Amino acid sequence: MTVATTTGRDQGGPNILIVDDSVMMRAMIKRVAAVAGPPIGTIFEAANGQDALAILEAHPIHFVFTDLNMPVMTGTELLRAMKARDEWRGIVRVIISTDGSDSRRLEAEDLAVALYVEKPFRPEVMRDVLASITPAP
Repeated sequence: MTVATTTGRDQGGPNILIVDDSVMMRAMIKRVAAVAGPPIGTIFEAANGQDALAILEAHPIHFVFTDLNMPVMTGTELLRAMKARDEWRGIVRVIISTDGSDSRRLEAEDLAVALYVEKPFRPEVMRDVLASITPAP
């Protein structure tokens, strides 16, 4: 099980969970989140949906950034599990994926996804996403 925890600026801001099987992608999102501007609490990482569920069970999470195509448990399966749990319905969900097809986007709407970001993306895009969904300092 690959689960890493890092602390952002830890100014009492929202906690973020980044779910992606790519270590490089998680590192890039984490790096952008740390300097995006709005206060960020703790940034958690998971390599797949199963690991993400364990983190969701153990920690208060406010935002989930997830890839769709991962081993063990996909991002779609993770989002379905989140939608089924009342205590997780308020978590803001953002998909970050190479699959931007119309069918995937329609499926995302049914899974209460707030934003859909296609890979590859520039760091500025992730900064703007974070700024749009986090409270102002």
